[in-house]
Amino acid sequence: MDILQCMRAFTAVAGQSSFTGGARQIGISTKLASKYVARLEEHLGAQLLHRTTRSVTLTDTGQAYLERCLPLLDQLDELEGVIQERQSELGGLIRLTAPTGFGSRELVQALMPFQQAHPKVQIEMQLSDHHVPIVEEGIDLAIRFGQMQDSTLVARRLCDMRRVVVAAPDYLARHGTPATPAALADHNCLLLQPSGQPDHWRFHEGGATTEVAVGGSFRANSPRAVGYMALGGQGIARCPYYTVQRFVEAGQLQLLLCAHEDAPLPLYVVYPPSRHLTARIRALIEHLAQWFRTAPPVSLGD
Repeated sequence: MDILQCMRAFTAVAGQSSFTGGARQIGISTKLASKYVARLEEHLGAQLLHRTTRSVTLTDTGQAYLERCLPLLDQLDELEGVIQERQSELGGLIRLTAPTGFGSRELVQALMPFQQAHPKVQIEMQLSDHHVPIVEEGIDLAIRFGQMQDSTLVARRLCDMRRVVVAAPDYLARHGTPATPAALADHNCLLLQPSGQPDHWRFHEGGATTEVAVGGSFRANSPRAVGYMALGGQGIARCPYYTVQRFVEAGQLQLLLCAHEDAPLPLYVVYPPSRHLTARIRALIEHLAQWFRTAPPVSLGD
């Protein structure tokens, strides 16, 4: 019996509270995950999981074993990483999560040279516009915008991104150009739904921070969708600059109220504080920090 395989299967199933979810996380069949956990229980002479048709939960013994099992597996990964680092060849799996729009284009652009330099590193990317619980899901790294809400995670700032207000020249020709943030109340504003208060836009004015109540005919949970709607002349949008930069540079969208822009949106890479970072994960963090420091995100286009 490979005890390490059994331990990895157990921790994945426990983290997902599901044999199916745990098996999917480590890339094996549900049947094999169940077999590995049963073998581990037989080896230990103890029941680690309560199984019903609807759920999988830890026994008290299983909880105690899990708490000791996770750091051991992390240390093993770290040990393997040290050997790889000495051999100057990184390998193994990195699981990361990122926002859908940013992850599918800008992050992919950043990951390409890393994978070209380290072809034995496998990257599994989970894209979601909601914060994935990285500890519970077995995620190594998460890419997140905005101020960190979870103080239990370690966060490294990658860069700051402008949040800009834009509109198409033909919209401005039809409806006028707002000279002050307050003038936005008279315009059709295109709202980015995931933000905390999508119908309140924050600006700097007269040395102070102000909020302007806005409204309009379109809302979306994607900054690119909002940008494209503005590109079509349907209203005024507020979104990260990288999503509209190429349209601004081409003259298809016009920047508005630049003197009143809110503070930039920070971009972080985060990971659990208890996670022993392997050489491959440390290398990816350093690569991303260097990439976004020297090459701020620019949209790849369609």
